[in-house]
Amino acid sequence: MSDPFYITTAIAYPNGKPHIGHAYEAVATDVIARFHRLMGRDVRFVTGTDEHGLKMAQTARDAGRDTLEFADEMSGYFRDMCSKLNISYDVFMRTSDARHHAASIALWQAMEASGDLYLDRYEGWYSVRDEAYYGEEELTEGEGGVKLSPQGTPVEWTAEESWFFRLSKYQDPLLALYRDRPEFIRPESRRNEVLRFVEGGLKDLSVSRTSFDWGVRVPGSPGHVMYVWVDALTTYLSGLGYPEKDSDYSRFWPANIHIIGKDIVRFHAVYWPAFLMSAGLPLPGQVFGHGFLLARGGEKMSKSLGNVVDPIALADQFGVDPLRYFFLREVSFGQDGSYSPQAIVNRCNAELANSFGNLAQRTLSQIFKNCDAYLPAVHGHNADDAALFADIDRIIGETMPTAFGELALSQVIEAWMSGVFACNAYIDAQAPWTLKKTDINRMETVLATLYISIAQLAVAISPVIPASADLLLDQMGIPPEYRNLAGIRGHWYSPLAESGFRLEQPSGLFPRLELPTTDDQGDDI
Repeated sequence: MSDPFYITTAIAYPNGKPHIGHAYEAVATDVIARFHRLMGRDVRFVTGTDEHGLKMAQTARDAGRDTLEFADEMSGYFRDMCSKLNISYDVFMRTSDARHHAASIALWQAMEASGDLYLDRYEGWYSVRDEAYYGEEELTEGEGGVKLSPQGTPVEWTAEESWFFRLSKYQDPLLALYRDRPEFIRPESRRNEVLRFVEGGLKDLSVSRTSFDWGVRVPGSPGHVMYVWVDALTTYLSGLGYPEKDSDYSRFWPANIHIIGKDIVRFHAVYWPAFLMSAGLPLPGQVFGHGFLLARGGEKMSKSLGNVVDPIALADQFGVDPLRYFFLREVSFGQDGSYSPQAIVNRCNAELANSFGNLAQRTLSQIFKNCDAYLPAVHGHNADDAALFADIDRIIGETMPTAFGELALSQVIEAWMSGVFACNAYIDAQAPWTLKKTDINRMETVLATLYISIAQLAVAISPVIPASADLLLDQMGIPPEYRNLAGIRGHWYSPLAESGFRLEQPSGLFPRLELPTTDDQGDDI
């Protein structure tokens, strides 16, 4: 049985429609999942919506809506985003689902059995927008004396009876985890932030609320619902069928990696492993806190600031695959980055349309025209052919997998582009259009060499631009069983050529993008 690989996004809070930040995380996680499938691994990819908590209840109330009805609608927008962006998740788990409630209760009872839950009274600062508790020392003062969280969100004083989790008990075990498994939190800057927080001392955590009732009810404690982060984090278990023993949980847990935004690293790298330690469950392999895609002016995109960008509209404007490509090519994964319509157009036209698209188009067009559409025969490779094959094999067999393993996603694409450049240099140097007049056999060998190399590059980049890669591989007649890294590096060309396969008239993959029109103020729309 193939090696299991389990990956998750953060579980999105659907009090508003998805924005480009949600899309960025979903695409990055999808690309990683698709790559591991390409390597032959048995992948589970879980995403979903975190629908409980005070913020969700207040948003529904302010809209005059029933909370579950509102959650149904808003969760649907996130499914629509995933569908539009070709996100290949295996499970979309909603925290309002009965299966999720059962998992949350099971985790709560396991923590309770460890003696880590006790009833007391909470008095302190709470950010409804972050659904997070903050100590006085973490707050800053905003305009008018308003107290703000480290995220810049307003906090309010909260006092209520609450169940507490003995987080302080896990300070030393967590520090040992970070010491013994330095890869547990990445990138390094996030790890350092978490270390400073935990070394500063952990206080026990309030893990239930009584001031509202929209959430998973605490077993045996009427009037209490679980703190939304206990509930939300459990999605990584419920998405595998926990606590059912015959579910995917037994095969795929612990998760290999959680892909999350840098603003929620504390919940995933402190609270989550502590909950799991308490429950006696294995810890995930890694928490990776990526950076933000920033709006103009360098601001984080936020519903409250009104600067969010609709990813579905952006995909309609530029195309799904160009948008996916740009997200991962432009920004070093783990760091903040920015985007603009001009940057999308420039990047995708230069690399997808001009470099790769043009390479494929002119190669297939020459085969169609000069070989009567049949795949050309190979009449013995020379040193130039062998050098190109060696370059491509190293890129897709070593450089790209290594960069994927390090989650250096922009470097993955940079390595792939080096293969595209190598093919373009080869076709220009070999000039098959000239060889047609002087050496037909050499022309055929050159075109066959390019055909094989382009097919390998198409498979290698398919996690990033899956629809475009499949369209090209369909045009090329590459059977499904070869559309993985092992298959496409094998000896598939001769059997395909000998089968009498003929190309259809090739069509372009990447129409050149144009800048959007502007509104009356001159802003891009």
